[in-house]
Amino acid sequence: MKKITFGTPEKFVPSKFCDCLNYVETDVKYDVSAINFRVSARGCVLELPCVAGENIFGLGLQLKAFNLTGGKYTVRVNSDPVAATGDSHAPVPFFVSTAGYGIYVDTARYASFYFGKKKPGVTIDAGDNQLKLSVEELYARSVTLTDAYNIIEIPVAQGVDIYIIEGNTITDIVAQYNMLSGGGCEVPEWALGMFYRCCGKYTQNEVLAISKYFKESKIPCDILGLEPGWHTHAYSCSYVWDPVRYPDPKAMLTELNDNGYHVSLWEHAYVHPSSPIYNDLLPYSGSYAVWGGLIPDFTSEAARSIFADYHRREVMHGTVDGFKIDECDDSDYKPDAWSFPLCTEFPSGIDGEQYHSLFGTLYMKTMLSALDGKPTLSESRNAGALCSSYPFVIYSDLYDHRDFVRGLATAGFSGLLWTPEVRDAVSRDDFIQRMCAVVFSPQCLINAWYCERVPWAELDCEEEVRELAALRESLKPMLMRAFKKYKETGIPPVRALVSDYTDDEETYNIDDEYIFCDELIVAPIISGDSSRKVYLPRGRWTNYFTGEYVECGWHEVSSKSVPVYKKAD
Repeated sequence: MKKITFGTPEKFVPSKFCDCLNYVETDVKYDVSAINFRVSARGCVLELPCVAGENIFGLGLQLKAFNLTGGKYTVRVNSDPVAATGDSHAPVPFFVSTAGYGIYVDTARYASFYFGKKKPGVTIDAGDNQLKLSVEELYARSVTLTDAYNIIEIPVAQGVDIYIIEGNTITDIVAQYNMLSGGGCEVPEWALGMFYRCCGKYTQNEVLAISKYFKESKIPCDILGLEPGWHTHAYSCSYVWDPVRYPDPKAMLTELNDNGYHVSLWEHAYVHPSSPIYNDLLPYSGSYAVWGGLIPDFTSEAARSIFADYHRREVMHGTVDGFKIDECDDSDYKPDAWSFPLCTEFPSGIDGEQYHSLFGTLYMKTMLSALDGKPTLSESRNAGALCSSYPFVIYSDLYDHRDFVRGLATAGFSGLLWTPEVRDAVSRDDFIQRMCAVVFSPQCLINAWYCERVPWAELDCEEEVRELAALRESLKPMLMRAFKKYKETGIPPVRALVSDYTDDEETYNIDDEYIFCDELIVAPIISGDSSRKVYLPRGRWTNYFTGEYVECGWHEVSSKSVPVYKKAD
């Protein structure tokens, strides 16, 4: 790994807020002298020569894109990505190449990456001179990278630090990137069990009733989450227990804890005027409001302390084990945009664009302070660079099942964890297919925030839910081993096939299978389908459920469940 400085880097960058930054310089084979750097009125630009035959992956959680070769992507925080543009809940300016290197760009700007751009004056392949008239032919993406460049354009900035990381496989490279920020996160075993987020309308008695339902129905469940209704005011938030819906929250939390449940609380960081911390946070807040609430400047240690200390003292009652921190991404790109503009000014000097990129990281840091060392695996709707050591899983309000499965493959390229949570379904089969993918993911989350009854109640599949929850319980030891390895080596517990099998070109476009806990390959059947093609890389495999041997290569598979394969001994 080697760090290179170009020009004058900005003050507010991800590494500034990384408490565990562990940079150890070594020599790299990458030809640093071949990188071109320039500053323009738009910001600054890096040009990196392409390597013939390379394929590019990464840039954070990508729900719409997988193999990035030949495309243009902007790492822009966006809660509503609609196309393969780079927009994401969790964009990360880090990409990896099948040519054995990765580049981390230490910026909080909305950088644009152009993978495989040519300049005039170089030899251009004349092609076959066949007339092309169809849209598909005319606009087909070219991946001929000879004499081409990977271009990185960073707006506003007059300089940047980049880190060049080399390895034999993408897994090697990603692991080093994760170790740069302190390694993977450490999680407790209970956090890897089934997690049920209750309806936002629930009262104290209804939460206790659902906790009894799981026990009586013998459906394993370790964590219950409370949604906005616990606040006296949400959107923006008061962080005050509602005395009507929750007349004795401490007693409720204690009872849940005594019955073996852990509790997670929903919130977002926009502070309502009725909140007891509003006036204290006013001097440390941004120049615009969201839903009438303050935007705390969490780059400030004072703001983080005010926020975290209040939660620890007045909200958690010693028994809350996690938080779902919502709305910390961005929604400025819709007619009903609710977020803060990029021109927002903050007391620290950071601007809105940079703060959007760092908001999730700083919010996670704040809530970990509130937890004061308690082990957790919480949820965030935004994360960014150098986040692998934070015990938070990304989730989304979107719900396309194919995109959600793709997220399981792409998140691992950038040291992120992702859950393809299940909420409701259009049919019994739809719910079971979604639930199967959730069971084989970093966090087994059923998010029933708008479901007054358990979402399987109308679908006649309680027995299947019980079996799948039991399956998740059986996977806990495997998950614990994988998370321990993640912590110690930086190797993500869930990752794309190309990550380990980087020299196998068949894996370069497989975005709907993934490696799970080093030991398994999981190939979810997408909702609405009854079969799929499955690729197994070199080696011998067994069907995880039957123990039957399966040869490597491509297979057509039909299943009522989820195809899962284990490496043969």
